[in-house]
Amino acid sequence: MRRHRTAAAGAVAAAGALLAGALSATATAAGAAPAEASAPGVASFTQKQTQRQAQDFWTPERMRNAAPLDALVLDGDALRALKTPKAPRAQADPTAVPPTAPASRTFGPAAFPQAGGPWNGGGALVKTSGRVFFTFQGRTASCSGNSVTSANGSTVITAGHCVKYQGSWHTDWIFVPAYDDGQAPYGQWTATQTLAIDQWASSENINYDVGAAVVAPLNGKTLAETVGAQGLEFNAGYNKRMYAFGFPAADPYDGSKLIYCSGNSSKDWLFSQDHSLGCNMTGGSSGGPWFTSFDEATGTGLQTSVNSFGYVFLPNRMFGPYFGNEAKALYDKAQAS
Repeated sequence: MRRHRTAAAGAVAAAGALLAGALSATATAAGAAPAEASAPGVASFTQKQTQRQAQDFWTPERMRNAAPLDALVLDGDALRALKTPKAPRAQADPTAVPPTAPASRTFGPAAFPQAGGPWNGGGALVKTSGRVFFTFQGRTASCSGNSVTSANGSTVITAGHCVKYQGSWHTDWIFVPAYDDGQAPYGQWTATQTLAIDQWASSENINYDVGAAVVAPLNGKTLAETVGAQGLEFNAGYNKRMYAFGFPAADPYDGSKLIYCSGNSSKDWLFSQDHSLGCNMTGGSSGGPWFTSFDEATGTGLQTSVNSFGYVFLPNRMFGPYFGNEAKALYDKAQAS
């Protein structure tokens, strides 16, 4: 998660950089190719690691010790850019993609609203969500992500700063669905390609902090065949009943449990065009999914945002980017890769 703060000079702090004391990796699993041209509005990066290299690199201990992302500082120019009036986003009719999930199972009702607590409801969400691990500037780091319905059956949605940050694409990128204290019960899924909306990749505009990854098949099956996949919705509007999930790893959390928040969301009334939700998740939850039309009984819903940032002067509040036309273009490029 990214955290914003104000200062006398008018600077704003957001999240995305490694926490102080991040551990150094002793090696990287593989190099990665330069960024390459992609679909209009979407930037992409080819990952070069093999599954064997990823498995050797991402040991249980290294996953446990990966530092959560936090504390990116935006300079005055970035803040002024956010405060400058912009033309309205190009809008389109809402587009929904249904979940592709295992057979449904009924669970008891969960607390609503919930400011942050362990998800004990079970359902498909337990398998489709997971932790993301990668190397950033020689240090191991973590975020969260979610398997979504896609043509290739191999698409993960996360935050933009969980695939690229400070001008550098992350390497050694893997997705671990249903992560459990250093264990990967459904395997480590190695990214072959990571993608981000251009507005994030080029200028780290927090309104477009959305990323994706295409992962290689494992044991002859796709990600969706193995753990299922959630639905998505684009151009769905604001002020929705939302459920947010992630694996926060910064105090008071330790990254070992799936945490959720729920409540009635609103539109950010400060600097961004993002959704806002009462939530106390911390660093490492970045990239975890936000759902509308979420069914507590089956653990399925339509993903419409990701955990992105928070303001230091506004505690216990999470913000997530609006899934508009740009996020739809990102999704379309990823699922066709």
